[in-house]
Amino acid sequence: MSATVEMNFDGLIGSTHNYAGLSQGNLASTNNAEHVSRPRQAAKEGLAKMQRLHQLGLQQGILIPHERPHIPTLRKMGFSGTDQSIVEKVNKSAPGLLARCYSASSMWAANAATVSPGSDTADGRVHFTPANLKTMFHRSIEHGMTGDILKAIFNNDKYFHHHDALSGGIYLGDEGAANHNRLCNAYGEQGVELFVYGKKDFGSSTMTNRYPARQSLEASMAIARKHGLAESKTVMALQSLEVIDAGGFHNDVVSVTNKNVLFMHEQAFADKANLFAKLNEAFGDTALHFIEVPEDRVSLSDAIKSYLFNSQLVNLPGGEDMTLILPMESQENKSVHSYLLDLIEQDTPIKHLEFVDVRQSMRNGGGPACLRLRVVMNEQQLAAVNPSFLFTDRLFLTLNNWVDKHYRDELCSTDLADPALLFESRAALDELTQIMQLGSFYSFQKV
Repeated sequence: MSATVEMNFDGLIGSTHNYAGLSQGNLASTNNAEHVSRPRQAAKEGLAKMQRLHQLGLQQGILIPHERPHIPTLRKMGFSGTDQSIVEKVNKSAPGLLARCYSASSMWAANAATVSPGSDTADGRVHFTPANLKTMFHRSIEHGMTGDILKAIFNNDKYFHHHDALSGGIYLGDEGAANHNRLCNAYGEQGVELFVYGKKDFGSSTMTNRYPARQSLEASMAIARKHGLAESKTVMALQSLEVIDAGGFHNDVVSVTNKNVLFMHEQAFADKANLFAKLNEAFGDTALHFIEVPEDRVSLSDAIKSYLFNSQLVNLPGGEDMTLILPMESQENKSVHSYLLDLIEQDTPIKHLEFVDVRQSMRNGGGPACLRLRVVMNEQQLAAVNPSFLFTDRLFLTLNNWVDKHYRDELCSTDLADPALLFESRAALDELTQIMQLGSFYSFQKV
């Protein structure tokens, strides 16, 4: 193992995984709304993807699901009585609210937080800021638990610094690592952090026509300041508003980076030339690789449908060549697959393709990269990580058996009114905290 590694922490998909169509601008989520979901299949697909990356020699970790349904949120809104009676009352008077409190969207760990490695920060520690996700109600209730999970995993102040999610009322919307990238020569060297935004909160405005822009410039700038990033090594870039209106609700739907490579659709950014100039200036002498996929090879529509860019671009141990970890949908789309076969024959660092089946996540609007949060750590920082959250073959088998025991094969929107689902979800999480050696962690365990 090299002195510094980039770990992927994947979100373990929760037992209430369903298609409620809650995410405006996420076309897959909207198009599959009210369809029957398959929570057991979803969780096992996610675990199989983690296992495959582990087999390829990558460092892999796990983020656990949030408590759902989130009864504390409903109690804050005036509902009272037993937890079971609250589910029944909310279903009768505000079923849309119940669906939002059942959402398992925390599975998409790319939205969990923004992470800056110690090589980029002023104090040499890894910095974490949970995303406030305030654009969508069902996700805005996540950041408290996200912060608690991150603190349980990275629980050493010598190596890790945890910040609160950004406040700001209707302003400073932050969607986490889905709009954040990093470029570097090597993971352990100081890199250039690229923050991508879709709107400005103050001053001159940027407007989309169909769907809301979620990440604000001011939020990105605040995180960069809090993390102690050097201004000369920090770049802010406006995402193409046409991309947002086409369904590219996060920048990780149209671009991805690894080391000195930016792989992107040619329409991903509002001002490519200016962005490339800023990145080259910040990066220094070493050449960056800007790999642009032209519209006439892969349309923006096909890129978003196939989640070509919501792939994981990685270096496997022992090699300089890069591998794209892609959803099966990218293999099944003719224009995308044709482009990929040409890409690996070109003079770029990307030389290998690996396709994974995450169809349940894809149907709800998230691909392989949505499921993971990247954390760069040196050997001392890695040794300080809670070992219960590190992926192993044994944990893979244990969690597969846990999913088989607790998850339903199918879930439809009407099932959310069934109080039995509340107790099933809690039984699963109660056993999970034992597996992960967390003790009483969720609110229902502390009553």
